[in-house]
Amino acid sequence: MNKKVLVAPLNWGLGHATRCIPIVNALLSEGFSPVIASDGVALSLLKKEFPTLEMKELPSYDVTYSKKANHFKLKMLLNTPKIARAIKEEKKATKEIISSGDFCGIISDNRLGVRHKSLPSVFITHQLTVLSGKTTAISTKIHNKYIKKFDSCWVPDMAGSPNLSGELGHPKKSYIPITYLGPLSRFTHENLPKKYDIMILLSGPEPQRSLLEEKLIKEFKQSDKKIVFVKGLIEEEHRSYTENNITVHNYLTGNTLQDAINNSKLIISRSGYTTIMDLAKLKKKAFFIPTPGQFEQEYLAKILCENKIVPSCSQDEFTLQKLQDINHYKGLRCFSTDINYRELFNPFQRK
Repeated sequence: MNKKVLVAPLNWGLGHATRCIPIVNALLSEGFSPVIASDGVALSLLKKEFPTLEMKELPSYDVTYSKKANHFKLKMLLNTPKIARAIKEEKKATKEIISSGDFCGIISDNRLGVRHKSLPSVFITHQLTVLSGKTTAISTKIHNKYIKKFDSCWVPDMAGSPNLSGELGHPKKSYIPITYLGPLSRFTHENLPKKYDIMILLSGPEPQRSLLEEKLIKEFKQSDKKIVFVKGLIEEEHRSYTENNITVHNYLTGNTLQDAINNSKLIISRSGYTTIMDLAKLKKKAFFIPTPGQFEQEYLAKILCENKIVPSCSQDEFTLQKLQDINHYKGLRCFSTDINYRELFNPFQRK
C-alpha cells in the first residue's frame, strides 16, 4: 500500500513550516511517505530540512503587513480578496496533487483550502479563537467555518491548564472535533556552555521583519554583550559575518539553530506561537517584541508577561534598558508530553 501523506504548512513567517518538522519526522518513523507542499520561504526552509522528500508548490497567500500597527486590520481587510483567491486556487492545486499519486491523508497547517473529500484531512491550528479586536467574534466564526470542513483539528497545546495558547486554543465553546497534541517543537534541550549573552531570532512577514532588524542592530551596536543575530532570511546559501560584538547569520536550520539557542543565555524574538513552543521546549529565558498590530502575538506576549514568565514591550518602545528586569521573570518551561503518533496517524492507515 502506498502511504503518501500531503503535509502543507502556510507560508506566513516560518512558524507553520517549522512546527511541521516533527510531524514530518514522525510520519517517516511510522513508515509513511510525506509529500511537502507550500510556497516561498516556508517551502525553501523545508527543502533544506528534507532535501530527499518530494516537494510541491502551492499558490501564495501573498500577505504583507502594514508599517504602522494601527493600519494592521485595514491591511488585512484589503488582503481578504487575495486570500480568498489563494484558498480557491490551493483547493484546485490539492486536487491535482492528489490525483498524481496514491495518498492516504492530508495534514494542513493553516492552509484553509488544502483538503479533499475522499481523504482523511486534518487541520493544525492553535487559533480556534481568532483575535481581531472588536471583530473577534466575526473572524472566529469565519475561521471555524473553514475548519469544520476538515475531518479533525489538531491543536498543538495542552488540553487543560497550564497551557501556552490561552483563549486562542481553548474557546469556551467549540463544535469542532479537537485533538490536543501538546506543544510541538523540532528541538531538544541540552545543557551546553553559553557562548552568547543574547540571541536575536527574527522571522515573520515584511515589512515588519526588516523594521525590527534595523532597530535591533542599531540598539545592540551600543552593547558590550556577545550577540548572535539570526535574520530569518531563507536564501540559497548560508551567509554570516561578525562585526565587533555581533555575529550575524541570514538563517540557521536544524541542529545548528538548536545548538545556537541552547548556547545562548537570553532569546529576543517575536511572540509567535511556534517560537514560544520552541523556547518552552528549550527552557529559555526570553524577551518578546510582538509584531505591531498582530492581535495574536500581542495577546500571547501580554499573558506571558502578566504571569511573570516572559517580559515584553512594543517594537517602538524597545531599548537595551528594557532587558534589565529579565531576572524577575521565570522563563519558559517545557510541558512534558509524549505524542502517540501511531494513534494520531490511525485514520491514514485505514484509508
